[in-house]
Amino acid sequence: MTETTAVDPRELRNTFGQFATGVTVVTCRSADGTPHGATVNAFTAVSLDPPLAQVTLTRSSKAAQYLQDAPFAINILSQGQLDTAWHFAGKPLPEEPAWTLDGEVPVLLENKATLECRPWQVYDGGDHVIVIGTVHKLEISDRDPLLFFGGKFREIGPLSGSSHWHHCGDSLEAGWFSGAESFKPLLNA
Repeated sequence: MTETTAVDPRELRNTFGQFATGVTVVTCRSADGTPHGATVNAFTAVSLDPPLAQVTLTRSSKAAQYLQDAPFAINILSQGQLDTAWHFAGKPLPEEPAWTLDGEVPVLLENKATLECRPWQVYDGGDHVIVIGTVHKLEISDRDPLLFFGGKFREIGPLSGSSHWHHCGDSLEAGWFSGAESFKPLLNA
């Protein structure tokens, strides 16, 4: 093993912040059934088959404790939900954000998209907990998403480029994984 240099936590956080993300609120219920939510930007699509999604929460959060073997929703916030993001990040609004409590888990209203999940697996992530859920219900709207970059909330900007990305270059559909006789490098050496 090689020796690693100590990394300054603030510098690491700032570096992580250079990756633009969407903003989500993970909603669930406490043991007594009380609705709860936490603003989270560590969200990842994991698998299409089975349909899996991941959120990563700080280990000390209440939501991390409530998600052990419990259903949850990933509310992908829209631009109009900035106050909602702040509310569940610890700066509560005078009134609760709009949500519905009719289903298995609480779900916020006016989201860009919503994924309702049942527990799949929880993993140790150092000072965080990695929670993976099986998506069993989803909803998508045409609202623009709320974004997070460099420690600040942002709005989506104009399109870059002219064509839509259709598939990954190293996928089965591209051909080189399934029985390809050779691999063509992207750059000539």
